[in-house]
Amino acid sequence: MQNTDEFFMSEALKEAQRAFEEDEVPIGAVAVYKNKIIGRGHNRTESLQDPTAHAEILAITAAANTLNSWRLNDVIIYTTIEPCIMCAGALVLARVKRIVFGARDEKFGGCGSVFNIINEEKLNHKIEIVEGILEKEAISLMKIFFKERRKKSDKDGEAV
Repeated sequence: MQNTDEFFMSEALKEAQRAFEEDEVPIGAVAVYKNKIIGRGHNRTESLQDPTAHAEILAITAAANTLNSWRLNDVIIYTTIEPCIMCAGALVLARVKRIVFGARDEKFGGCGSVFNIINEEKLNHKIEIVEGILEKEAISLMKIFFKERRKKSDKDGEAV
C-alpha cells in the first residue's frame, strides 16, 4: 500500500505545484477510485475569489461529477496537507473511504491536529486516516511558498 500511497500523493504534489505556480497556497489533492484518479484539485481561493475553493473541495466535486453521485463511498482522497475543518466536514458528508495526507496543519487541521471531525462520534460516517506520506515534500513546498510571499510583502510593505 505504501508505494500506491506514494504514487498518488506524488500526483497530489503535482497539483500543489500548480497552485504554487498560480500564487495560491500550495495544496493539492486527487480523488482515487479503483486505483484511478477521478478528480484533481489545487487551491484556487485567490484566483476564484472563493473561500471554499480548496484543493479537497475541488477534487470532491470532480469525483462526484465523474461518478455521477455525491456518495463517494469507495473513494480515497490524497491531499498534501491535512484537510481543514471545512474540507474535513465535506469529506465526511461525501462519505469517502479514506484520507491520505502528507503533513499536519496545526492551525486549521480537521483530522486530528486541531479538531477531529473525521472521526467525531456524533457523526454517522468515520473515515480511515493515513498521514505522513511524502510529508517532507509537502512541508518543503509550503515553506518555500511562504518564504517567497514574505519577501514579496516586505518589498511591498504589506503584511502576510
